[in-house]
Amino acid sequence: MVEYSSELLDRTFGALADPTRRQMLAQLSAGETCVTDLARPHAMSLAAVSKHLGVLEKAGLVKRQRNGRVHSMTLDPKPMQEAQAWLDQYRKFWDANLDSFATYLEKLHKQEPKHDDADQ
Repeated sequence: MVEYSSELLDRTFGALADPTRRQMLAQLSAGETCVTDLARPHAMSLAAVSKHLGVLEKAGLVKRQRNGRVHSMTLDPKPMQEAQAWLDQYRKFWDANLDSFATYLEKLHKQEPKHDDADQ
């Protein structure tokens, strides 16, 4: 099993835990966006938006570029790709276990005695 940085995963999943930050990431999936455009759909102050973006930046999910007073954000998919790889390990585990369980249930079902309606 591949080792993953617990700190990196904690920051990634922590950032993704908030619906506002997930919505911001969805906005950024369309391309580079300035902070004021990211803030527009949210009923919060620019300071609050900035805090959310700080969490996303710390997790490495977004990159900030400054051009004078304009701050633009871009999506960086690498932390999500690493989180997905971590999740995939567990999906393989559960898929294998669920397949084994399904085989076991089929075996039990085949062993069950058949009952006719006339016997009741």
